[in-house]
Order: sequence, then structure tokens, then C-alpha cells
Amino acid sequence: MKRISLSAAILLIMSGTVMASGQTVTYQIDGKSYEGYYRAPNADAPLIVLLHDWDGLTDYEIKRANMLADLGYAVFAADLFGAGVRPTEDKDKRQHTGELYKDRKKMRALMNGALKAAKDKGSKADNVVAMGYCFGGAAVLEWARSGAALNGFASFHGGLATPKGQNYSDTKGKVMVFHGSADNHITMDDFAALAKDMESKKVEHEMITYSGAPHAFTVFGSNRYQKVADERSWNRFTAFLSNTLKP
Repeated sequence: MKRISLSAAILLIMSGTVMASGQTVTYQIDGKSYEGYYRAPNADAPLIVLLHDWDGLTDYEIKRANMLADLGYAVFAADLFGAGVRPTEDKDKRQHTGELYKDRKKMRALMNGALKAAKDKGSKADNVVAMGYCFGGAAVLEWARSGAALNGFASFHGGLATPKGQNYSDTKGKVMVFHGSADNHITMDDFAALAKDMESKKVEHEMITYSGAPHAFTVFGSNRYQKVADERSWNRFTAFLSNTLKP
């Protein structure tokens, strides 16, 4: 997927392509710098923590963050790779995501650190939904399994496998999964296994598949984009937010 850099996206935002009230946020986790994106209509707005896919925090996540902020939500688009790390080659994307898949403790710390950074910006940490795309969707489910005290977790065409030794027994919030039934990377067998896993642990969940939708079906401008699936999943997600977050 071709994307512009975060700095270029911010220039577009500041030039008026989208509302200019968002801001980059540099924050520290275990002595390392990370660069997220934050926008909030007011201090009392419910918070959404948005997790990026395998090429890092780029213009796609910023666009989605602004779409949510336009609906009245505070949004913190987290950085799970590190400030300035926005891989463009597949081998580099696999390296960065692979490191986190192998170090689940670090992945969880990065998500908790992003939530703290949002709280430091003035958002309340007791009215939160996490969402993520592709790699970010897998990270969202990792966060759910960790027992994080969030209201809800939503995965868009994310990895669905549960790592060995983990389960959803500690999950506190509702789980929402959007999946393309034509996804050749994450199969319908993975989808069914996740449903069985969550049902066995009595996790409140909803899982939806979209016919003909491939992996990454929400990514604007890509050859995988499917308008119908994107719009339907987005509408269901915004309804999920309305029903899950406190006004």
C-alpha cells in the first residue's frame, strides 16, 4: 500500500485538507520515543485508541482518526514502532511486526503507554474503546486478552489467532470483529476458532463477515478496497461506539 509519511500527512492537515485541530504527540515508553496523533473536541469526549497496521502510523490512520473526531470522539492514534519508524518495504514491515508478535509483553506495554499518553493529554481513561486495522486489529485482541479495563475492542481485518497459552478469560470489554470472507491471509477457520474461544469464556462479542471482501478491505485507494464492506463495517462500528461508550 502506498502511503505518505506522517509528517507529510500533518502538512496536509495543517494546510486545510482536514481540520487542523489534531496534533502530533511525542511520548516516552521505557526510554524510547514514540510519535502518535491526537485530536479531541473536548476534555469529556469518549476516547478511542486507534492502532495502526504493519506500515506504522501514517495518513490512513490519521484520516480515520479525523473521521472519528468529526463524530465527537477524542482519538489517540498510537505508535507501536517508534518515532520515525514507518517501514515501506514488506521485509521491514514483517520485521517490526514480527518483533512485537514475539514479545507480547512489550506489545501490551506499548498499548498501555499509548493510553497513558492520551490521558496525559487530558482524555479520561475510564471511557475507552480500542480499534485497529490489520496488525493493529491483532494488537487490539492482544489488549483484550490482557484484561485491560476498556469498554470495548474492535478489530478490522486483523489477525485472529490466539497465541499458545493465552485465552479470553480476563477480557473485560465487548469485542467487535469485522472480517472479509474472501480474506486469503486470515481464514474463516481462524474466524470460527476465535468465536468458539470467546464463547467458551463468555466474552460479549459480535463478529461480522463481508462477502467478497479481501484482506485490508477498508484501505482507501488500494486494490483491496471494497466500498460496500467498508461502509457497512464503519456504520456498524459507529453504532457499537454509541452503545458501548458513555456519552
